[in-house]
Amino acid sequence: MGEVSRGARALVVCPDIRRESYDLDPDARLEEITGLTLAIGIEVIESYILPIRQVQPNTLLGSGQVERVSTDCELHEIELVVIDGALSPIQQRNLEEKFKRKVIDRTGLILEIFGERAATAEGRLQVELAHLDYQQSRLVRSWTHLERQRGGFGFLGGPGETQIEADRRMIRQRMGRLRKELEQVRKTRGLHRERRGRAPWPVIALVGYTNAGKSTLFNRLTGAEVMAEDLLFATLDPTMRAIALPGVEKAILSDTVGFISDLPTQLVAAFRATLEEVTAADLILHVRDIANSSSAAQKSQVLEVLQDLGVIDGEDGESSIPILEVWNKWDLLDQDSAEELSGVAEGDDSVIPVSAATGWHVDVLQERLGQVLTAQAQTREFLLSVSEGRKIAWLHQHGDVLADEDGGEGDEGPMRKLTVRLNPKELGQYETL
Repeated sequence: MGEVSRGARALVVCPDIRRESYDLDPDARLEEITGLTLAIGIEVIESYILPIRQVQPNTLLGSGQVERVSTDCELHEIELVVIDGALSPIQQRNLEEKFKRKVIDRTGLILEIFGERAATAEGRLQVELAHLDYQQSRLVRSWTHLERQRGGFGFLGGPGETQIEADRRMIRQRMGRLRKELEQVRKTRGLHRERRGRAPWPVIALVGYTNAGKSTLFNRLTGAEVMAEDLLFATLDPTMRAIALPGVEKAILSDTVGFISDLPTQLVAAFRATLEEVTAADLILHVRDIANSSSAAQKSQVLEVLQDLGVIDGEDGESSIPILEVWNKWDLLDQDSAEELSGVAEGDDSVIPVSAATGWHVDVLQERLGQVLTAQAQTREFLLSVSEGRKIAWLHQHGDVLADEDGGEGDEGPMRKLTVRLNPKELGQYETL
């Protein structure tokens, strides 16, 4: 079993275990795990669902199924077998021995993608910590090929460490250092969020299931060139850009990592800090791939994560931050579906159908964003001395000045009376001047 590199030929297997509850149906799960495999540059030669009545502790799959996969591996010259599920270290080792091929489970595959996509220092720290946590459980003494294949960072190549005990000690030490570094990064992020909280500009967070089109919409709204491909997990680090909206001089748009069903536990913990950006937003845009047959299941996954983050109350389902649903990929709907969904969208002002790829209805979305962000704006009167030029200029720059009139004479000379509409953030900022 040599190393596996990009472009390797893979067989993707989706076990469908009886009495196991899944968020998506078997076909949708097979499509998703195939998409994840393609996302890392692996060539999928064959993929299928395997119904499992009784889980085999040593191999997960039944003996007949192991035989079938082995035969297919020979037939199609497969180099890598991807199993959509969590394999125990023993199951992974046994399957590799039986298939005489490298085997990777869902967790390992997602970790591999995350390792490749993470762009910021924090993203890389989070991914490495999750990788090490996963690797730690896979240091099995009888794995003779460990030194060649499973040491270091990443599973699809690269030289490894020697001696399992040295590996264990090194991993524990490295994880300790990473946790300290991450704690420092979180503190810094908290300070940045605090600073943004004091800034007058509202923050809009894009959230959604992976591959829903968040980055394409982000690019459409900001004119930025963020990686936006038809790939699962194309974005891993929050990207921020300033945008102008109707009635809002400046807002900050934040693109976040995509959500996914059955996210490995190591990653739920590792990526919590990335998603914490969402909790500091003034408005959440939930981008949905409305043309996807699993769109409803994907929505419930996203809402579940928002609930975990404390954005949505678990009991009454109320959100502490306004949420707008963007029904993206409208251009991919057939006519009947589009007509049916149009009726639903028209009756709900929190839903905006768009096509980020073609730009259709993006102007309607921008208008709606402006309305939501200015909904809490208050109209206030300010009587200021003309000598307070800085405050007058600030109100003209940041607020919606409805009137600027002569305010007569005051103790400090001529006065100006300004009637200005400000949102709560702007008002708070003004009071600190």
